[in-house]
Amino acid sequence: MKHYLSSATAAIILMSGMGVALAENVVVVQPEQETVIREYVKKQPLASVNLLGVELKLGSPVPDTVELREVPNVKYRVAVINDQTVLVDPETHQIVEVLH
Repeated sequence: MKHYLSSATAAIILMSGMGVALAENVVVVQPEQETVIREYVKKQPLASVNLLGVELKLGSPVPDTVELREVPNVKYRVAVINDQTVLVDPETHQIVEVLH
């Protein structure tokens, strides 16, 4: 019985560690940052780039040919693709959030 409990405890610890690792990959944009981004896009409109076959979802790659605009005090860059405003990680060129 003791061995069973130890194995179960170890499994729970490993699983919770995996949950933390997965949670680290999730980008959470604070509401204040989202407001800053929306206001910036209103004041500095970006032309929409039409990309056929590009699915706008988290983790989708954005081609290097798409201009990513810097937003003051925000880590990520912004682009408008297929009439949708997206936040893109400038290092990986992957979409981290689609603003609706």
